[in-house]
Amino acid sequence: MKNSIFTKIRFLFEFYIFYFLYVVLSLLPINIVSTLGGLIFRSIGPLTKKHKIVTKNLLQIFPQINNKEISSISKKSWFNTGKTFFELLVLPKLVKGRENIKIENKEYVNDILNKKEKVIFIGIHQSNWEILVASIDKLGISVGAIYRHINNPFIDKFILNIRKKSISSKKSFYTPKGKQSAKEIIEGIKKNISMILLIDQKDSAGKVVNFFNYPSKTQIGFIKIAQKYKMKIVPVQNIRHANANFTLRFHQPIEIDANKLSDIEFMDKIHKIIEKWIKSDPANWFLQHNRFN
Repeated sequence: MKNSIFTKIRFLFEFYIFYFLYVVLSLLPINIVSTLGGLIFRSIGPLTKKHKIVTKNLLQIFPQINNKEISSISKKSWFNTGKTFFELLVLPKLVKGRENIKIENKEYVNDILNKKEKVIFIGIHQSNWEILVASIDKLGISVGAIYRHINNPFIDKFILNIRKKSISSKKSFYTPKGKQSAKEIIEGIKKNISMILLIDQKDSAGKVVNFFNYPSKTQIGFIKIAQKYKMKIVPVQNIRHANANFTLRFHQPIEIDANKLSDIEFMDKIHKIIEKWIKSDPANWFLQHNRFN
């Protein structure tokens, strides 16, 4: 009982500190919020245990990389991660009413809208991945998205409300990772709602698929969903520019033909796509995640 009370007190204390930070940042221009987050994370990040993961990931992606290149990319990676986390606190302001997010290959989006199709958008933890749901929703496509809950329930609920405020459609929704998300995503698909997944993280319950030539546990359940509900898969590349500006590059939709490729072979094909994105701009990938272990 005592532990439960102390845990709740700790969570409340953390939340009040977090809320104070939120109030202060809400008063600042977006570019200042973004840069401030980047500078703080770039200063503190290399001193944490997570920095070893950044180095290990870079060596996995670029086996011939030298220490100078590792130092340069890792600092930029911490800068991007800090910008992303601070930008999340002002997400509604970031994505609504501003022309800071450009769309490339919009004809693919228009085709989905014209045909009233439901699809599976796939992306990775790249640039600011939090803008994906709100940006696709803003284009007129309702989507369901899975998020990983935060251990502190007060902060978790607050962040979820921020995410919800960033979307306009009453049909788009967020669902926490787990059994509930599987049920809600399927219900959404049956209502002709698309879904969006970030597919670059480790899934301990997934299948082993090569990622940068390294056998890695990978989620492939969305492939079976695409097959069952006859949904195309649409890769979305997320590119960060200066001053909290972004480009979302929609790639040509992929149709799944179960007679040509197995699920593992298809996932390997998708990995080849996202590997190119990461190699082209490794500093804007979330290198702090222990993907290869």
